[in-house]
Amino acid sequence: MADGETAVAEAGRDFIRDIVHADLDAGRHSSAVTRFPPEPNGYLHIGHAKSICLNFGIAGEFGGRCHLRFDDTNPTREEQEFIDAIERDVRWLGFDWGKHLYYASDYFERLYEWAEHLIRTGHAYVDDQSQEAMRIARGTLTEPGKNSPFRDRPVEENLDLFRRMRAGEFPNGARVLRAKIDMSSGNINLRDPVLYRILHAHHPRTGTKWSIYPSYDYAHGQSDAIEGITHSICTLEFEDHRPLYEWFLEHLPVPSKPRQYEFARLNLTYTVLSKRVLTTLVRDGHVKAWDDPRMPTIAGLRRRGVPPSAIRDFVKRIGVAKANSVVDANVLDFSIREVLNKTAQRRMAVLRPLKVVIENYPEGQSEELEAVNHPDDPAAGTRKVPFGRELFIEQEDFMENPPKKFFRLSPGAEVRLRYAYFITCREAVKNATGEVVELRCTYDPATKGGNAPDGRKVKATIHWVSAAHAKTAEVRLYNPLFARPDPTAGENFTDDINPQSLEVLNSVKIEPALAADPSAEPVQFERLGYFAPDPDSTPAHPVFNRTVGLRDTYAKVAASEAKGR
Repeated sequence: MADGETAVAEAGRDFIRDIVHADLDAGRHSSAVTRFPPEPNGYLHIGHAKSICLNFGIAGEFGGRCHLRFDDTNPTREEQEFIDAIERDVRWLGFDWGKHLYYASDYFERLYEWAEHLIRTGHAYVDDQSQEAMRIARGTLTEPGKNSPFRDRPVEENLDLFRRMRAGEFPNGARVLRAKIDMSSGNINLRDPVLYRILHAHHPRTGTKWSIYPSYDYAHGQSDAIEGITHSICTLEFEDHRPLYEWFLEHLPVPSKPRQYEFARLNLTYTVLSKRVLTTLVRDGHVKAWDDPRMPTIAGLRRRGVPPSAIRDFVKRIGVAKANSVVDANVLDFSIREVLNKTAQRRMAVLRPLKVVIENYPEGQSEELEAVNHPDDPAAGTRKVPFGRELFIEQEDFMENPPKKFFRLSPGAEVRLRYAYFITCREAVKNATGEVVELRCTYDPATKGGNAPDGRKVKATIHWVSAAHAKTAEVRLYNPLFARPDPTAGENFTDDINPQSLEVLNSVKIEPALAADPSAEPVQFERLGYFAPDPDSTPAHPVFNRTVGLRDTYAKVAASEAKGR
């Protein structure tokens, strides 16, 4: 299972695992067989990651297997791009399905035969009503439904019509095949649900062979039964579908009878996980693509620089519960920081450059200073950082008239340059509009390495890059895509999109070691956060995405702004 073995080791205990453990102890199953059954109509998101970790994790823990099965029953929305992306994402998370890759379309013929079985046993019929008429006749939560006028068609007539539906004789929407259960049931899912609908569309795998396609509710449980799934694990919205799942298993000659169990789906603050909304965001250009780093997709998280182990840690941290709840997005950020703090090498970059001239440093001279790659990992080694008379520091590390607790650069103040020297600001040079564009400073040559031989202390250490050696890069700063912690997933979801979700900085100065690194691994920009090279990056034009800040600042700023409104 490659990284999946690590993923299994990271798993905890929960009520689903307790059920599996009890089933195996009681001898009901010899091993756990689970499945992850995505619809290939979009990219996977962080909510799917929870299901992936649960299903593959259980299979690994209990010596079983987990299938990857595509629920490809709606060809109008499915694409090979999505199939490829899903396989890539599951592997990237650290899991492998081995030879157990399946498609619902693998079972179309058997599902069709079983549909005919339901017709022959009087448990299914062809309905000619329009979709609207069926919707009205279905009733409400407080009112029972009404039987279709076609509900009592003779078996032979139903078989004839169903076979002609398969043959493509009728247009889309002309007829459907429905299960004959109970139109007065308190569970609306049992009010004669649709099993097949006519759909003349090209399927990614079966082409134009089929003119009818099974519903999810019909295909899902029977696919589980065919594959010998022992524990069919779904999110809570399928709880009301469980009686239908079991009804099919009882009324069909299936080779096995899996059980369905439900757990709470993942909900995150500042995030919408509705696939409909995510599709609209991409389609209407609110984001650049499915892998836009602002998207909660696994592809977007990967592009932002999030390690797969951080996602697995996050899933473990939030646990598996029976009741829906909302998880603070900062919990995910915390897991990301926990991993990157241990693994990411340190580098220096200046996002908003302010020029510094060290007046007593010899003109034309430069030197190389020793810098550690990771303060907690001596094995990571060191690197050489060039230093010269002219530097860049962050604009926010200087204030002309600072408040009492501002300990960085200001006129007359002394600070430590990371790995370098103590410097003192002597003068702030301004342009015609009064903006500070340059600082004139002096340095103490005796403080090389950042320590003063006379024992004097400074209250701040700031990062920098040598102006003569710096490379220019583009940095993309990402904030939550939605401005509210509880964005709507309804029709007006665009009203909640955060206009400050992306800020692009085009004049970032980075140390040469950053530009020379060909890897795509995230690094820590010292004092700024964790950043990862973007696929758009080239040696001539480095591009970095902010993966996560060193601390949670966005929520505090957003709360402060909301309070001030």
